[in-house]
Amino acid sequence: MAEAEPPVAPSPPAPPARVYRHRLPVRIWHWVNAVTLLVLLMSGLMIFNAHPRLYWGEYGANPDYAWLAIGSGPDMGFLRIGETRIDTTGVLGRWTDAKGVEQTWAFPGWATIPTTYSLADGRRWHLLFAWILSIALTLYMLWTLFGGHLKKDLHVHRAEWSPRHIWQDIKDHVRLRFPRGEAAARYGILQKLSYIGVIFVALPLMIATGLTMSPGMNAAWPWLLDLFGGRQSARSIHFITAWALVLFFLVHVAMVLLAGPVNELRSMITGWFRLPPERDDAV
Repeated sequence: MAEAEPPVAPSPPAPPARVYRHRLPVRIWHWVNAVTLLVLLMSGLMIFNAHPRLYWGEYGANPDYAWLAIGSGPDMGFLRIGETRIDTTGVLGRWTDAKGVEQTWAFPGWATIPTTYSLADGRRWHLLFAWILSIALTLYMLWTLFGGHLKKDLHVHRAEWSPRHIWQDIKDHVRLRFPRGEAAARYGILQKLSYIGVIFVALPLMIATGLTMSPGMNAAWPWLLDLFGGRQSARSIHFITAWALVLFFLVHVAMVLLAGPVNELRSMITGWFRLPPERDDAV
C-alpha cells in the first residue's frame, strides 16, 4: 500500500503590491500648502479680531448691519449670524487666557498668530505666507496642466459624470467602503471634484478676494471691486472660503485616518503606496 503524501502547506499570501502614487511635485506642494494655509488661517483670525464683523456691499462700519458678528456682552461671548445669536462664552467673544485673565477678542490666542493681540504682526505673517501660497499655487497649477497630473490623475472621464456613478461613490464614502486593489491607486469622482475645486476654484478665489481688500490693488485694478461687489463683499467671500477650506481639511484628515493613516502618510512622504488587498465578497 502506497504511503499517503504529506499535506502541502498553503503558500503564504503575497505581500500587497506597491505603486508609485504621488510624484514629487505633488508631495512638496501638499506639505508646503498644509503649513502655508495653517499660518494664513491663524494670522487671518488675528486680522479678523481687529473688526470681527462681516458685511455685504461697498461699505461696512460699526453702525452698519453686519450679517455675521462675534462679540461680547457684560458677561457672555456670542456669535450672531443674521438674526440668530449663539452663546459662545469661553470659546469666542469672551474667554480666559493661559494666565487666567478674561479676554474679549473674537478668537482666542491659541487660534491666532501672534497669540497676543497685534494687528500689525498678523498682517505681516499673512502677507508673507500669501506670497508663498500664490507662488506655490501658480507653479503647481502649471505643473498640473502641463506635467500630466491633470490628465493622468484628475481628469473626470465621461462615465464618471453619470449620476449613478457619483451616487455610488457617495454611498461608499458614507459606508466607509474605500477602494481596494488597483482601484485604491486611483482618485474617485468625489476626490477629483474636491481637488479640482480646491486647486482651481477655492485657492484662486482666496487670492483674488485678498487682493480686492488691498487699497493698493483697488487703485491698480479697480475692476476687482466691481467683480466682487466691493471690499466688504470680498472680505465676506474670503472668510467663507477660508472656512470651506477648513471643512475640506477636516474631512480630508478624517478620510486619511479611516483609510489607513500609516499607508496614506507614507505615500505622501515617499510617494509609494501599498495597495490594500481586494475584498473577498463571499465572506
